[in-house]
Parts: sequence; structure tokens; C-alpha cells
Amino acid sequence: MSRPAMGLQKLKGPRMIGYVSLPGRGATDDCLAAAVAALARRKVALAGTVQTNPERADRDKCDMDLRVLPDGPVLRISQDLGRHARGCRLDGGVLEQAVAEVAARIDGAALLVVNKFGKQEAEGRGFVPLIAEAVLRGMPVLVGVNAMNLPAFLAFAEGLATALPADPSAIADWTLRRPVSDAA
Repeated sequence: MSRPAMGLQKLKGPRMIGYVSLPGRGATDDCLAAAVAALARRKVALAGTVQTNPERADRDKCDMDLRVLPDGPVLRISQDLGRHARGCRLDGGVLEQAVAEVAARIDGAALLVVNKFGKQEAEGRGFVPLIAEAVLRGMPVLVGVNAMNLPAFLAFAEGLATALPADPSAIADWTLRRPVSDAA
């Protein structure tokens, strides 16, 4: 995998990207959603996505839905490939729609939340341009990362990322301690 060249290595100053990487299906999603709920209660202006994973009685795999922050829409990013299908179920077109929805909401936000730095981001697509834009604006970014994509994420972040604990209150506190540039 090639590392996306977004110019993050030129930035100095506080680590503006916090990431959560937890074992277990849905654990990172649940932790980020709880942190986002805590931040929303504190009236933090949010842009980004959180993921839910509704179970299906007739399938082994859950669906994957993204809620665009702060107020929707909810987009199903998984494709139903059948009960016994293997392989990637991500609908890349719907993911790009989610990116466009977030891009339309980033002005005025105090925090960008990216539910997952996944395969698309590891290849330089998906939310990578918005993460870079937020960092360049001085806006803190909160990202979920699975173990498989953690090396690509850390290469992309180039020293600007901080591992956060599996504690929604601590994540919210970290976010609130980040300085926000006037460019945000």
C-alpha cells in the first residue's frame, strides 16, 4: 500500500489527530459513538460520521450504516452480497456520498469525526482529503482505526496522531483540550 501524500509532515505543533483502535466487532464504533454523544451534550460543533452495525437475522454479517454528523442522513455503506458471500461488502459509491455530505458540513465545525480509517483511506481515498483539510485548518480529528489498517494510518498521520483510551469521557476531554485554529 502506498502512503497518501497529503502534506501532513510539514505541520508542527500539537497532535491534532486522536485515534481509537479496539479489538472486537463494533467496539471502536460504540466507543466513538459514546464519545460523540458526550461531545454533543457539551454543544461541540461536529462534522463527520459515526457507524452503527444493525444485525440481520438472515445473515451472518451485520449491515453497516453511517450517520452523518451532526443531524444525518443515515447512509447504508454495506452491500448485501448474499448470505454466504465473502469479500468486501463496502459500497464505495455510498462512502463517497458520505464524504461529500461531511465536506458540506465541515465549515463551522470544531471537530471532525471519522468512524473508520479503512481500506479506502489506507489507499488515499475516502476521508483522507477531509482529514488532511481539517488538520491543515487546525481542527482536531477523531478517528477509528482497526488493527489491519493501523500501520497505514500511522504512516499517513506522520507523528500527528495520539492513541486514545477506550473511555468516551477521556476521548471527549482530549478533544476539548485541543486548540482550534481560526481557520476552522
